Amino acid sequence: MKVIGLIGGLSWESSAAYYRIINREVHRRLRGSHSARILMMSIDFHELEQLQLEERWDEATGIVSAAAQQLESGGAQCVAICSNTMHRNFEQVAAAVSLPLLHIADATGDAVTSAGLKRVGLMGSRFTMEEAFYKGRLASRHSLEILIPDEADRERVHRIIYDELIHGELRPASQEAYLTIIADLVSKGAQGVILGCTEISLLVKPGEGPVPLFDTTAIHALRIVDWALAND
Repeated sequence: MKVIGLIGGLSWESSAAYYRIINREVHRRLRGSHSARILMMSIDFHELEQLQLEERWDEATGIVSAAAQQLESGGAQCVAICSNTMHRNFEQVAAAVSLPLLHIADATGDAVTSAGLKRVGLMGSRFTMEEAFYKGRLASRHSLEILIPDEADRERVHRIIYDELIHGELRPASQEAYLTIIADLVSKGAQGVILGCTEISLLVKPGEGPVPLFDTTAIHALRIVDWALAND
């Protein structure tokens, strides 16, 4: 079993889900008393959040790159960024280390295409929904058509993430708002919806919508386990 390096704290609420899913899956596959070999570098999200909101992406990327380097120095054999948004500067982080960096959008794109879908909705931070780094990769590498909510709904999705979910606040009204946005994406032709923020699945679970919902936290975590156990 190879050593997994996780960049967490993005936020810690979803990092805890990564840790739980990875360990449960390793135990499910190997049985006995097995658990995963994990190193986690957990970032103080307050600083990173401010840099995101001020769009100081070079500084934010520097923090994530330094975390990747610390994991490499500590003996990790791969790196995974436990966040969709912070894949914005994926190439710069990958260049900072000599380890494989496991991309969350590629794992998600594979899951969507394996389900036989071509047109999917995307919910996440406004950066993930509006910029090309994520939906562009899904389109170019996985031949997916990506639909996003309208402007008012994008603001609502983003606000709930940053004002509630990263603080562990799970409000029924916000869950209902998300389900309404999902239904609107379906009405526009989405065959499924990507929960493209690692906190969204804390509030809305796969199976709760009218179409398949793709939990990027679980999808990414399972891809990480695939990598860690390959050739064992």
